[in-house]
Amino acid sequence: MLKLFRVIALVEGLTTIALFCVAMPLKYWMDNPVLVPPVGLAHGFAWLAYVMAMVVCLPGKGFGMWEVVRTFIAALFPFSTFLNDGLIRRKQAAREIAAA
Repeated sequence: MLKLFRVIALVEGLTTIALFCVAMPLKYWMDNPVLVPPVGLAHGFAWLAYVMAMVVCLPGKGFGMWEVVRTFIAALFPFSTFLNDGLIRRKQAAREIAAA
């Protein structure tokens, strides 16, 4: 489940990059807003999937309260899902070692 969560977090981060580094510069610097609605919609769905995946994937996986809060906060600040990936990767590795 943590692998799935990491994939969803990656998609959420990539849609953030697409929105902030491609669609919005096109809108404000080149006066061409054509990409903002579809990329914004994709980012919105990715963000919702991230939050829903937190609810499904994280409980019972060894996350403390602060780690769950940190993971949610990562959804609120651009590019933070990439910074939070190390925590998720460590938890995933620890679970794999414990299962072996």
